[in-house]
This record gives sequence, structure tokens and C-alpha cells, in this order.
Amino acid sequence: METQAKKRKFHKLLFVRTCFWFAVIMLFFAVVLGVIYMRLYEQTIMENYREQTKAKAESVAKRCSNFFLAGNSVGWQEYLIMLGEIEQVEVWTISNEEAKRPLTDKYAISRDVFTTLDSYQSSYQDILSNVFHNIPMSRSGFSEVHEMNMITIGMPVPGVNGEVAGGILMNVRVENQKEIVDSSWRLIIISGAIALALAIITALFYVRTLSNPILKLRHTALELADGNYEVTTDITRNDEIGELAQTMDFLSGKLKENEIERKNLEQMRFDFFANVSHELRTPITVMRAYTESLVDGVVTEPEKVRRYHERMLGECQGMERLVGDLLLLSKMQNPDFAIEKEPINLVQIFEDLKKSAWAIGKEKNITAELYTELPVIMMYGDYDRLRQMFLVILDNAVKFSPENSVVHIRITCEEQILVSIRDEGVGIGEEEQKYIFEKFYKSRLRQNAKGSGLGLAIAKQIAIKHGGTIEIKSEVGKGTEVLFSFPELDETQMK
Repeated sequence: METQAKKRKFHKLLFVRTCFWFAVIMLFFAVVLGVIYMRLYEQTIMENYREQTKAKAESVAKRCSNFFLAGNSVGWQEYLIMLGEIEQVEVWTISNEEAKRPLTDKYAISRDVFTTLDSYQSSYQDILSNVFHNIPMSRSGFSEVHEMNMITIGMPVPGVNGEVAGGILMNVRVENQKEIVDSSWRLIIISGAIALALAIITALFYVRTLSNPILKLRHTALELADGNYEVTTDITRNDEIGELAQTMDFLSGKLKENEIERKNLEQMRFDFFANVSHELRTPITVMRAYTESLVDGVVTEPEKVRRYHERMLGECQGMERLVGDLLLLSKMQNPDFAIEKEPINLVQIFEDLKKSAWAIGKEKNITAELYTELPVIMMYGDYDRLRQMFLVILDNAVKFSPENSVVHIRITCEEQILVSIRDEGVGIGEEEQKYIFEKFYKSRLRQNAKGSGLGLAIAKQIAIKHGGTIEIKSEVGKGTEVLFSFPELDETQMK
């Protein structure tokens, strides 16, 4: 239940917080862009509307001037009526009393009459002052006279000889333009809401594509923590999450391999102690039996006492060899253990070993024949360790060979140094060959009754320390061949 609660909490954080901040960012940008756009749009709309109104006011001022110069007051009045009905604008015509020939009362009202009202005077006096000086003026905003937002355009009306005979004030409501802007605002808000909803839905799908693999990775990590190294993410993506999943699967595989290796090492450790205990139990039991017989006075005859002492000495020597082999094997398996190497003649080692092989095989009349392509074949190694390794193989070859047979030794040098030691003995079964280099492994043949089962394991470690390999080729009843390969001596090793 706790794990599921943690999953739900993680799920919530990923979806809710990601979508929340995504929505906040989208809303922020939508509001900022909407405000900027609408301000620009509003300014553009109002500016265009002001320019259009200014053009109309300029046209009305020219018409007024034409009617005034032509003396057609009736036409001017009809034009104003039509203008009010069609354009829905309010036009005031004011006479410039300071002109030599101002607009008459048939075309305009006097400025003095117009400015008698305080509201008119305060609102339009500055515009009239500029218009009568032949300066067009415009103003937009709230009008106290109309009690609404208006655009007021002031245009001079040319009279005789180009003097300003009067001016017109055109008032236009801007409520229609405000309604257009407000409608645009509503459209933007609705569009923003729809875009925000679509963005959140998209974010949900996007976050799900992130959360599901992450949940799988989390589940895999928890399984690995619980020791289940068989689990995999099963995620196939060509992005960073996919790479993380591949790394997690690689880690799972490595942990599985390490677990198998750990179990194997544990089993090897168990087998090692079991084998050591088994190997030591027999000589210790024999030693105890002989010692008790001597101490208790059961054996008193001098000849029998001497034989007991010899047997006890032999058992001590056997245990000493076993302990020595164990220490040597332990050193060889230590990665930090380094052997002392120098350029040596491999042929010389076998010339020396032939004497040892003759001494070992003397009782069975077994001889060793050495074949080599060259009298000198140099390699880089430890003379004593190599001699020990080859002696182990020769000892086994003599041990398992019949009387009056030959052990064949062949050394060749091609791209690598190849050494072959072949006997004519009983051979090794195929099912035994894969265990032959393991510690304490001994065949059931009577010839191997006194062996410790460590010789070939030591030989393999010595070969590895020299950068070489060792393998067995054998067939029951036809003998065994042990093959070595070593790198040749290079120029840098000669120094």
C-alpha cells in the first residue's frame, strides 16, 4: 500500500505540477500578447477612425466654403441635414468675427453666442482658437457636453481671399469603435481559453509520455533493489529516456552477471573449504592414530616405531605440500601479484626438464623426446615458475602413461610460441575435461590417489600470468595433449 501511495504521489506531482506550470506559462504569454495586440489594435482602430473623421471634417469645411462663397445658404442647410442623417455626425459651424468677411448667421452661429455656455467654452475654446488661426485640431476622450466618449475635429473654413471666415467642429461618437474593440477582446479571451484548454490536453498527453517510462524505470529500480535482476524496463525510445532505459537494462544485466558470479564464488569458497577440510582430515586422522599408539605404548617394537615415525613424516610432508600449493595458488589468483620476468630461452627450460622427467619416469621406463625448430626460442617470463608449470604437466604425463612409453614435447614459433606436451596414456573423458583445471578436482584413477588436485589449477594461473593460454586435447585410451601458447619476445623486453 505504501508503494502504491508513493506511486500516486509521484503521478500527481508529475501531472498536476507540470500541467499547472504549463498552463500558467501559457496563460501569462496569452495575456501579455493579448494586451499588447489589443493596445496596438485599439490604437490603430482609433487612429484610422480619427483620420477618417478628419477627412470628413475637411470635406465638410470645403463644402461650407463653397456654399458660402457661392451665397447658397439653402444648399448648405440641406447638406447639413443630409450629413446628419447619413453620416450620423454632429457638425457645428462657428463664425470668425475677427475676419473681414465672416460667415453669416445663415451659415454659422457667432463665436460669442457659442461661447456663452461655460461647458462649451471650457471644452472647445482652445480648439476654436487654433482653428481660427488656420490650424486644424482634433481631440478624443470623454465629452462633458455629450457625456460620452467623442472625437472632435476642428477645421477652418476658408473665406474671401483665403482668410478664415469660420470653422466647423465635427463631433463623432466612438462608442461603435469601442464595441468593436470590446468584441475583439471577447474573441481573444475565448480564443485564449480554447488554446489554453488544448494546451493543457496536449500537456497531459505529453507528460504521460514522460511519466509512464519514468514509472517503469522506478519500478525496475525498486525490483533491482529487492534483488530481482531478471526485470527489464521494456522501453524502446530514441531519446534521453530511451538511453536511460537502455542503461538501466544494462545495469540489470550486469547485476545479474555479478549475482551469478557471486553465487559461483560463494559455491567455490564453500567447495574450497570442504576440499581443504577433506584433504587435511585424512592425514590428521592418520597422524592422531599413530601418535596415540605411540603415546599409549601400544607400539613398542623399535622397527614398528620407526615405520610409524616414517608414516607420520610422510603425512606431514603431504600436508606441507598441500599448504604450499594453496599459498601459491592464492598468490597466483591475486591480480596484484606480479612475477619477476626476464628474457629466457624456453628450449633451455625443457632441456633441464628432460632430466627431471627421466628421473620421474625411471621406474616405468618412460622417456621424453624434445623437438624444437630452433635451438634458441626466447620469451619473457619467470624461469622458475615456467619450469614448475611444465613440470606439473610432465609429472601428470608420466603418472598416467603406461610403461615403456614416450612423452613427446614439441616447441614451435610462428606468430606465437606454441608448446605441445603429449603422452600415450589412458586419456581423459570428455565430461571430465571441463573440470580439469578446477581446484581440488582429481580423477578417480588409482594413479591420482595421492594428488592434491591443485597442480593443473596452479599451471593455468602461471600460464595466465605470462599472458599465455593452456588447453587440453584428450581421448580415452589414446593419450592426452596439453597445448600452451605464449607471446614472442619483443624488442622492448630485450632491454
